[in-house]
Amino acid sequence: MTTKILALTYALGNLVRFELLPGNRYGTIGVAPLIDGIDSDALLGDKAFDANWMVEDLDQRGAKVVISQRRNRLNPPMYEVHDR
Repeated sequence: MTTKILALTYALGNLVRFELLPGNRYGTIGVAPLIDGIDSDALLGDKAFDANWMVEDLDQRGAKVVISQRRNRLNPPMYEVHDR
């Protein structure tokens, strides 16, 4: 049996919260309780966290979302790209 650990950290890596899930569950299952009530400016995640509901929720909160899109998306969302 395997276990997944989802961790929410500050920018410098200090732990805020964590969720333990069975290894055979999608990681996105544990994200909602992990970010519930958390006010942040941005969220950085890998492709496993590329879910429309998560991006929309964080966008409504005013947080920047930095998550790579999965290659197999049928209708990838369009995002504005701002040059610095």
